[in-house]
Amino acid sequence: LDVTLSPNPALTFRTIGGILDFYLFMGPTPENVVQQYTEAIGRPHMPPYWSLGFQLSRWGYGSLDVLKKTVDRMEHYDIPYDVQHFDIDYMERRLDFTYDKVNFAGLPEFMKDLKKKGKHNVVILDPFITKDEEPGTYRPYELGQEMGVWVNNSDGVTPAVGQAWPPGDSVFPDYTNPRTVEWWTQLCLEFKDVLDYDGIWIDMNEPSNFMRGQYPGCADNEINNPPYTPSISDRSLAQKTLCPDSKTYLGDHYNTHSLFGWSQTEPTFNVVQQATGKRAFVLSRSTFVGSGKHGGHWLGDNFSQWKDLRRSVVGILEFNLFGIPYIGADICGFNYNTTYELCLRWMQLGSFYPFSRNHNAEGNSEQDPAVFGDAFAKISRATLRIRYSLLPYLYTLFYESHVHGGTVLRSLMHEFTSDQETHGIDTAFLWGPAFMIAPVLEEATRSVTVYFPEAQWFDYYTVLPDAWKKNYATVSAPLSKIPLYIRGGYILPQQAPATTTTESRLNPFGLIIALDEQGQASGSLFWDDGDSIDTIEKENYFLAKYTFSKVSGNI
Repeated sequence: LDVTLSPNPALTFRTIGGILDFYLFMGPTPENVVQQYTEAIGRPHMPPYWSLGFQLSRWGYGSLDVLKKTVDRMEHYDIPYDVQHFDIDYMERRLDFTYDKVNFAGLPEFMKDLKKKGKHNVVILDPFITKDEEPGTYRPYELGQEMGVWVNNSDGVTPAVGQAWPPGDSVFPDYTNPRTVEWWTQLCLEFKDVLDYDGIWIDMNEPSNFMRGQYPGCADNEINNPPYTPSISDRSLAQKTLCPDSKTYLGDHYNTHSLFGWSQTEPTFNVVQQATGKRAFVLSRSTFVGSGKHGGHWLGDNFSQWKDLRRSVVGILEFNLFGIPYIGADICGFNYNTTYELCLRWMQLGSFYPFSRNHNAEGNSEQDPAVFGDAFAKISRATLRIRYSLLPYLYTLFYESHVHGGTVLRSLMHEFTSDQETHGIDTAFLWGPAFMIAPVLEEATRSVTVYFPEAQWFDYYTVLPDAWKKNYATVSAPLSKIPLYIRGGYILPQQAPATTTTESRLNPFGLIIALDEQGQASGSLFWDDGDSIDTIEKENYFLAKYTFSKVSGNI
């Protein structure tokens, strides 16, 4: 299927066959369209409160000692930090459901220590299992073989064999098969007794394979080489994945390829809740329509380049339209070495991603916000403390998204649809209807041109009203600042920040009341214990609606 957008406006669909079902969501507003769409595909899940805190990750810590030094310097600078991720280097030779007892000796105890400090742990698991360990030494493969859980070759009997991170050759679990769900559930539950995780990060689940199809290569037939192939890597549907004529429980891989990550997400969500007894955290690289019901997403392996910083705003706006509002990009960039200024500006922008995680690739220089020295750490800390102070507002937006299905983060066009000027703006964005973020997205820049739609706007830092309405203005943005604005007519709940959400949730609340031109404002606060399962469905929560009028002076 090839889809072309032209300015008529028109959409052109070109397909080599199959049945196309069209669903029309009539709005009338963009926000209504997203609400109607998620009513059809499934509402976004309600994330645990701790997952709205800042998160740190790196592929390439290499040892527990290096990780401990990183955590120590984060604590030294008192930088808000809730979640530590563990990428594949924590594993023994990159084998799922293991940990490296040499380089990461003491990891189980370290994870428990982090939890005692109010932090949470997320472990990565990949969707390929080596078949070449010594017999009797690697249970995930042997149990899977016994239960018949793999994606098979075109004969529907022999497992498809490819290559991935683990040593030797790998097989691929077929998550559309109920037996695979049993196998995965059992292993994840057992692994919880080894490493005390709070969430699972599922990566490489396109599925990724380091070959063009599996051994011995893909047969030359119409499924593997259809009459039309879209403009993808090497013009091959099997490039870095499995042959399209491989067999899954639901049919040919040709038809189920895009469902691989989606079919892994729900079982992972369910087992995390079963293992922890708390609300699930699942982060998936591969998503499909409806993935937001059980998981979040990040924008994949980006680069430490200014253009990737800029593009991340577009990606995060898009995934809110897709019904996956728990979305972020790797702060400071994954591939390549970052620079001081790029990383600082990215920390400022990333402090306002719904999913806020600094992540880095193996072989690159360290880029956590504590590694660049005092000035950088101080600015990162100050910006993250703004995020943490506004987490009650962000959490309330996630509640509204979970219940009503709209966006959490949205474009200016979403709120000011009739203003044509907003339609092309993808450099600034809003949290909900009321909080505008206008990041610096270019190198050596100390000001930003911001468009202010027709409303009363207040500078977040000075609390002074801005004179601009339906106009552009160039605003100051020194290295220490990301421009932020509050829209008049809204009440934003806030809470004194701390180094973790475990601590900040105990702090006093406040309200930011920003009046519109009529002297009025309204808002709401959703609150629960932050991590129990189904508090909304069980009605075990507090919901306040606030209104203020200058005339009465009452709230």
